[in-house]
Amino acid sequence: MASRASQYRTVQAASLDRRAEPRHPVHITRATARSHREKPTAATLCDVSPYGCRLLSATEHPPGERLWLRLNGGMPMAATVIWCSEGRIGCRFDEALPRDLMRRLTIS
Repeated sequence: MASRASQYRTVQAASLDRRAEPRHPVHITRATARSHREKPTAATLCDVSPYGCRLLSATEHPPGERLWLRLNGGMPMAATVIWCSEGRIGCRFDEALPRDLMRRLTIS
């Protein structure tokens, strides 16, 4: 869960050697991203770890924006945009992905 101290602080994208867990490459087109009071937009999940993910989306989301992500038809999960560039979005999940969901996403 994100702490209140980091909620309003600008956070740079993590370099590969600073990540808590490695990202696993995936290509899941059944993903959506929705900001508060907006309609969900289609997205493609490119990589995922228990703590974050990278999406491709036609909709720009500024760093710090809160999103609801639905991955592979699962339940929506809260995330914060850490960076956004040229249709790519890096997000940090509010809570770590459950082990069974992580397994389903990476085995598919």
